[in-house]
Amino acid sequence: MRKLFTVYRVLALVVGLLLLALTLGMVLKYGLAEGGDLQVFGDELTAVVALIHGWVYVVYVVVAFLLSRRAGWSLQFLVVMLLAGLVPVLIFWVEHNVASRLRTEHPELRDPDRVTG
Repeated sequence: MRKLFTVYRVLALVVGLLLLALTLGMVLKYGLAEGGDLQVFGDELTAVVALIHGWVYVVYVVVAFLLSRRAGWSLQFLVVMLLAGLVPVLIFWVEHNVASRLRTEHPELRDPDRVTG
């Protein structure tokens, strides 16, 4: 479970960062005058990041599904986990909640170096 948890956390971070980059690219692409340097950069950034985000998101979906099944979570919670990879910034909040929930339900996943009171 620890390895799956770590993979999930890394994927959530990567998906979140890619989604932020994609959002920036969309703002530049559609929010600026056509043909400007930043608009062209936004167009190119969007094309590359959208492709990478799509593939990484597919892996994230599989890992999130496996993690939620192994943890015994509801379908509704899984849906929230999956939607988080499509809404900018939401994935960081959801990842934090997933980590907290897993550490509560599975004490063996707690960081041994972390001091608890």
